[in-house]
Formats: sequence, structure tokens, C-alpha cells
Amino acid sequence: MDSISSRITNVTPSLTLNITNQAKAMKARGEEVYGLAGGEPEMDTPDFIKEAGIKALQEGKTKYTPAAGIPELREAIANKLKAENNIEYDPRQIIVGNGAKHSCMSAIMAVVEEGDEVIIPSPYWLSYPEMVRIAGGVPVLVETTEANNWKITPEQFEENMTGLTKMIILNSPGNPTGAVYTADELKALGEVALYEDIIILSDEIYEKLVYGEAKHVSIASISKELYDLTITVGGFSKAYSMTGWRLGYIAAPKAIAEAISSMQGHTTSNPCTFSQYGGLAALTVENSFVDDLKAEYDMRRQFMLNKLKSIPNISVTEPEGAFYFLVNTTQLGIKSVNLCDKLLTRYRVAAIPGIAFGNDNSIRLSYCTTLDVLNEGLTRFEEFCRSH
Repeated sequence: MDSISSRITNVTPSLTLNITNQAKAMKARGEEVYGLAGGEPEMDTPDFIKEAGIKALQEGKTKYTPAAGIPELREAIANKLKAENNIEYDPRQIIVGNGAKHSCMSAIMAVVEEGDEVIIPSPYWLSYPEMVRIAGGVPVLVETTEANNWKITPEQFEENMTGLTKMIILNSPGNPTGAVYTADELKALGEVALYEDIIILSDEIYEKLVYGEAKHVSIASISKELYDLTITVGGFSKAYSMTGWRLGYIAAPKAIAEAISSMQGHTTSNPCTFSQYGGLAALTVENSFVDDLKAEYDMRRQFMLNKLKSIPNISVTEPEGAFYFLVNTTQLGIKSVNLCDKLLTRYRVAAIPGIAFGNDNSIRLSYCTTLDVLNEGLTRFEEFCRSH
């Protein structure tokens, strides 16, 4: 249709939502589906956060707030970043948005101009390239390898830079790979960015879900020079099981934060008012929810790892964060969409095709479900792999 702008017609629909919706439709028809496709914790939002949202509603906190969020939440986020991430921001450098996805989009829109190139390590979260295209930029996809734990190297970064490179997007812990960059790896990548003053968009939405000996490091904490180049994105969806609350945030250099705040004032205005009070409770009320969630997911991670390692014709790298496995399915000789379609229709197992993340010889499996579903879903996946 000629009246639709090219920036929208060039956007690819979300394959993750497509698979999820298909699985939901099957369940609605009464069919048993073993969902290994989820991108959100299956646990409910903890009561103390819900109670804070309810209290805000009861107190009439249902009106507009400042576009960048209520002052007390911005201050709580700044305090959290200083205490946990070793990054110091004035609350005025914090912009609360409608989820981390919205915050990533806002950061890209504020920085990327028509024709600017943005380096994105592949496999990537599927929305990054589409966000760049919507902003008029050009996504430059850099293929990483399983042998290097799906991480971009400084050499790859440098090889793919041009005079048009404006930004690199780093996601650690990563979706779909679960990769966690070390401080040394981030420092080496940062040195390349500093050489050409390339903005770093650091998506840290999974920061609290890191396992074993791995440690989460914010690249903005490494040096003052990198702090001045980095836009840090975080949120509440994954660690606090608040996906539907739509609450995320940006921490950025002052000029970028002011630009994003101004843009948000003309697009969404403030994020949902009572959701902000839920987020404030998440950061200020002493609780064990995140620790309990992390321990539960670490147990499921080990369970899935052991099961996957016993399955023929695939390979996996142990993920150190988030709640996904990227399974290398090259030996099966089936492209990812076809593979996931057969898994769902014949074996009733929902998984996400790797092509959504830039790798057509893989699928993403999530352990955001019960052990019973994990066990049965992986048993059926093993049957599929052995039959091929």
C-alpha cells in the first residue's frame, strides 16, 4: 500500500510473537503444548510490588508525571546504579521509559541519523536491527561464533567499522545466547569504540540473572571515557517478573538524556504512573525475590544443559546469564523455521527459530517454565533430533 512509509514496510514482524501466538492458539483448542519459547519469567510479580502499585492507585496516583519519570524513582535508579554497577549518575541523567525495549528505541532515535551505521553482534535480540532501520540507520550485522561463546571480538568490531559507524549495541547478558562479557572483554571493545568516538548502547536488562563464576560488568563503569560514550539500558521485566508493567530506564550522558527526555515528552509522555511506584518498591523494599528467582533459574539451567548435552546431532555452549540456550542445529540439516514448525505441529514443543536472531542454523530454547514442562519438552526434542 503506497500510503505506508518505507521505514515501516521494511520492518520484519516479530517471529517470537508469531510462534508464541501459534502455541497459545493450540492451547486454546485444548492441545497440550510444551512451551520452551518464553521470554518472560512464568512467576507472578511479587506481592510487595503489586501492593505498591495498588496503593498508588488507591492514593489517586493516576495522573501525569514528569515525562522522564517520578523524581523518587529516578533517584532510586541512580542509587542502584552507583551501589550495584559502580556508575554514578545524577537523577536528571535517568530517563524512565515504557520498558527496556522502548528505552533502547529511544536511545537509538536520539543518536542515529539517516544513513548512520550501527554494529550489532549476531546472534542478536531480534528487535535491534528493526529499531535501527526505523531510525533511518543501517544495521551492520557481525557474525560471532559458538567457539567464541557468541561474543564479538575487538578485531571484528574494528574490521566492520567505517566512517559511517555511529553506534555499537552490546547486550550482556545476551538474548538469545546467554553470553556474558567479562570486564577485560568489555575494556578491549571499549578501546575500539574510543578510537572513533562510537556510541555504545549497553542493554543490561538481564544483569541480575548471571550464574556460576560469571560477573555482570557495566561497560560505563570501566573508565570515565567510556562512561561519556555509553547509554546504559535496564529495567524491571526480567528480574522482578514485571513484563506487563512496561517499565525500563536509560542512564546516559547529560546531553543525550536531555534529548531523550524531550523526545519522550512528544511521543509517549511519562511511563504508566502506578507502574513507577511498583518499580520504586522493587528497588527500595528489602526482599529475596531476585535471589530466589536466580537460584531457581540456575537449577533449571543446569537441568537443561545436562539434557541437551545428551541429545545427538546438536551442540550447545553453556550460557552464563539470562534464561536461554542457543542450540546449534547445523547437523540436523533443517533450517530453523521449518525445524520449529515441525517441533510444534508434530511434537507439540514450542521453540524460537534462530533466523529471528540472525542464525538460521540454531533455535532458542528457554527455561522459563516448570521442570515438568522442561523435562517433557526436551524429551520430545530429543526424539525429534534422533529421528533426523
